[in-house]
Amino acid sequence: MILNETFTLSNGVEIPKLGLGTWFISDTGVVEAVKEAVKIGYRHIDTAQAYQNERGVGEGIRAAGIKREEIFVTTKLAAEVKSYQG
Repeated sequence: MILNETFTLSNGVEIPKLGLGTWFISDTGVVEAVKEAVKIGYRHIDTAQAYQNERGVGEGIRAAGIKREEIFVTTKLAAEVKSYQG
């Protein structure tokens, strides 16, 4: 099953290849989407600062009742908030 396929990171941790993308899901709507995704086996959730739904992603994870160690949350930052100086 694709939900069980992983990539091995350089530190040996395995991250699921497939994650639930949360683009264009509102902050309120994403709560239920994440909760249901975890229920069917997703262990990787992808969000971004630009989506403005991080609060809902967190609420969905909490509502799913999964331990923090059992799920990956990946995100992206806008270029203007990053710098080479730190």
